[in-house]
Amino acid sequence: MTVLKHRTRPENWSFVRKRAKYPWMVPFYGVEWALQWIAYLLSGWAFLEVLEYLGTLSLLLAVISYFSESRDRLKQKHYQAWQVINSAQSKGGSGGRIDALEELHADGVPLVGVDVSDAFLQGINLSGADLLRANFSAADVRGGDFSKSRLEFADLSSANFRGANFRSADLRKASLEDADLNGADLSHSDLEGANLSKTDLRTADLGNCRWEKISDIKLANILGIKNAPPGFEKWALEHGAVSVESDSDWQALISK
Repeated sequence: MTVLKHRTRPENWSFVRKRAKYPWMVPFYGVEWALQWIAYLLSGWAFLEVLEYLGTLSLLLAVISYFSESRDRLKQKHYQAWQVINSAQSKGGSGGRIDALEELHADGVPLVGVDVSDAFLQGINLSGADLLRANFSAADVRGGDFSKSRLEFADLSSANFRGANFRSADLRKASLEDADLNGADLSHSDLEGANLSKTDLRTADLGNCRWEKISDIKLANILGIKNAPPGFEKWALEHGAVSVESDSDWQALISK
């Protein structure tokens, strides 16, 4: 903002002093009159005007520099996020991976082939993410959001996805063997070629899912599934699925 401007010459002190109605007001008028003279003298100083222009120019250059380097800053941010993810591979706990994965996804970075096996990722939001061939094996992803995500050929075996959202997710050829999908939302998902053997599907929502070409469902527990597509339960039981309430009874069948 421009603060330097040309000013008119201040009035003589005799005129200014007459405006003070009371004697105690004279010092205040005097200070104001002195400051007016200082401002008047400085307003004609070219050096200050040059400094003002330089300040404005430096601000403009800073803005240009900030935007010109924005791509480099974004690359550095993504590099650091990948470092967090890769350095924690096959380790338990979160290790900052929830934030790193969500930030990369929010910036539109594909998460193809990401390895977060054994990680604690409870409540992660990767809705619409590209997770082709991702490895979530043995991870704790309870309550995670994978709606509309691409999970083709993903390894989700032995992972805990209780209450997770896979609505409209692409799970073609994905391995869900021994995964816990109790209470998960699989409605409108594509399960073509998916391996659901020994998967816990109890109370899962399978409404309008594409199930006809599931590759394996042997010993999967389908007790209490919701919105089962027509013919699914009969087909599943004929292909080795079970409907058992007790965990111990189910494990006994698996151990045979």
